[in-house]
Amino acid sequence: MLTFFGRPARYCDGLSRRGFLTIGGLSFGLGGLSLADILRAEASGKTSGRQSTTGLGHKAVINVFLAGGPPHQDMWEIKTEAPSEIRGEFRPISTNVPGIQICEVFPRLAQLMDRCAIIRSVVGCKDRHESSQCFSGWDATVMRALGGRPSIGAAVSKLYGPVDPAVPPFIGLAEKTQHVPWSDPGGPGFLGPAYAAFKPDGPGLANMKLTDISLERLQDRRRLLASLDRIRRDIDASGKLASLDAFEQKAFDVLTSSKLLDALDLSKEDPKIVERYGDGKPYQYQYDGAPTCNEHLLLARRLVEAGARCVSLSYGRWDSHGQNFDLVRDHGSKLDQCLSALIEDLEQRGILDDVTVITWGEFGRTPKINAQAGRDHWSRVSCAHIAGGGIRAGQAIGATNRLGEYPIDRPVEQQSIIATLYHNLGIDTATTTLVDPTGRPQYLVEHEPLPELIG
Repeated sequence: MLTFFGRPARYCDGLSRRGFLTIGGLSFGLGGLSLADILRAEASGKTSGRQSTTGLGHKAVINVFLAGGPPHQDMWEIKTEAPSEIRGEFRPISTNVPGIQICEVFPRLAQLMDRCAIIRSVVGCKDRHESSQCFSGWDATVMRALGGRPSIGAAVSKLYGPVDPAVPPFIGLAEKTQHVPWSDPGGPGFLGPAYAAFKPDGPGLANMKLTDISLERLQDRRRLLASLDRIRRDIDASGKLASLDAFEQKAFDVLTSSKLLDALDLSKEDPKIVERYGDGKPYQYQYDGAPTCNEHLLLARRLVEAGARCVSLSYGRWDSHGQNFDLVRDHGSKLDQCLSALIEDLEQRGILDDVTVITWGEFGRTPKINAQAGRDHWSRVSCAHIAGGGIRAGQAIGATNRLGEYPIDRPVEQQSIIATLYHNLGIDTATTTLVDPTGRPQYLVEHEPLPELIG
């Protein structure tokens, strides 16, 4: 999309004298960051790290947020010995790893257990519906006065920058939800908006398309940049703004490359692969949350292949205060299809060791079933499913007591999981810091990666 806003008086090249120019979502002018600003900021924060020389060519994370709080005891640790008011309706099924059983609604994932790990004893949760717990490892209130703690995607954007200038390093696929925190892809925190997730939703995607200008005209950069220089000089009477530089040209590289748009276009995918993932329809139990959009997991794979380092998404609405078992049958069976398809897809493409896929929610659910056949909030313990990234797979970490109330074996802090994701991206959380707005270095997390997964 190319839009010119300004007075009727125009230069012969069609640009207004005093205007605000938007070209494909790239903003030039006062008040707002341009894509070039983002690229410039990313370049200033690049650092070396553990990078792949084979397969994908870089390390990536796909963070699947089960917004609302999934029921730990109805997914990865069925409580067969608990009384009926706690046990629930599901039976466990065996996986392809002897001794590990999971819920019956996950038959496909059960046959991939040797490529995955489940964590049954996640602690450190807060009773708040906030995605920040799963995207940064921090409570949203921490450092709020300075903007909050940055998410993994924002941090990796700062530390590494883009793999390809045409593909944002951090992409959020979460669709808008009535309960806003459930569609938050993870914030930039104190790093600022330059490191926020790119959201290829309706307006964002439309802004990547050149509908009002030909590619040939856009590629005539010398003429266009000269016009923009005149606009800047006119707007900036102080003379403090620098002239357009290589970062502006990189911004145009995004527009002249089809790489990002191609990754977001599922019509370019093998129909058999699309069918394997499914579409997650009909959407049920959505209410104020996210749909069970199976295609988002396929898009995430396509985006990391294109160069994204972190893709986050919100899958379903798991706040099961009522009809918990019907909801898990619906959401769980759909998740079983798309998550298993993603793991198999990454493996078949030879990039499973390069991409870590984490699937989890902000807290667990109460052991006791309520009068509406639901489970309420339970922050004392939660769960997670992880695959890829070169982890030591085929294991179940931790356990809760007979009633699923609290861990009795190997409690795992949320931040330890986040630290493991950083480790898989090649970032040493023991030595890496980010400077906050006050000039103080801040460690990414306060806990170490899980030795069971990375040892």
